Amino acid sequence: MTEIQNPGVRPRRDAARTRQRLLEAARGRFARDGYAMTTVRDIADDAGVNVALINRYFTSKEGLFEACLTSAVTDIRRDVDVLSRGEVATAMARRIAGPTDGPRMQEALMLMLRSSGDDRIDSMRSAFLRSLSEQLAATAGGQQAPAADERLILRAQIVLAASLGLVVLRSFTSLQPIATAGEEDLLEPLSAMIEAMLPAPGPQTGPPAG
Repeated sequence: MTEIQNPGVRPRRDAARTRQRLLEAARGRFARDGYAMTTVRDIADDAGVNVALINRYFTSKEGLFEACLTSAVTDIRRDVDVLSRGEVATAMARRIAGPTDGPRMQEALMLMLRSSGDDRIDSMRSAFLRSLSEQLAATAGGQQAPAADERLILRAQIVLAASLGLVVLRSFTSLQPIATAGEEDLLEPLSAMIEAMLPAPGPQTGPPAG
């Protein structure tokens, strides 16, 4: 027997799907245009939903930006916690230039560069970047937790800065060959950079003999 739908009852909204559509639309807008130039109306139109739903799901534009930033950091560090030192360059090349991960990774990194104009959000961005560089340094140093010393963290931050610069050049210029370099093209220079900046830890030595 066919179920008869009551024409006076609207189908229930899929809240999780609507929230995700808003998040994806906002990530794209914030990455391209920055926080100040993006309006909630832009985001709602891109997502194809009522603008009032932004306040329902994210409280405010700032809350939505914070959610986008958290999502971007999750994407960036998704592999860092489980990668070995030798796998970092391969993962970076795939994330920056891969046919599947590339565009989303570029979007995530651009979000990390875009100033929000809000001190609290910008402080959060700095904290996320610090945490990411600590994890990268810990991976390079063969440690279980991000407890690397400041010298190694500085080197990890230089690797991050170079990666961000690579994304900027690929996103906003037609500079060749970097603009169209693929995974295999990027793998060798990224490996060389990581080898130079984050060398493998040397063998542990005990105290000198008495």
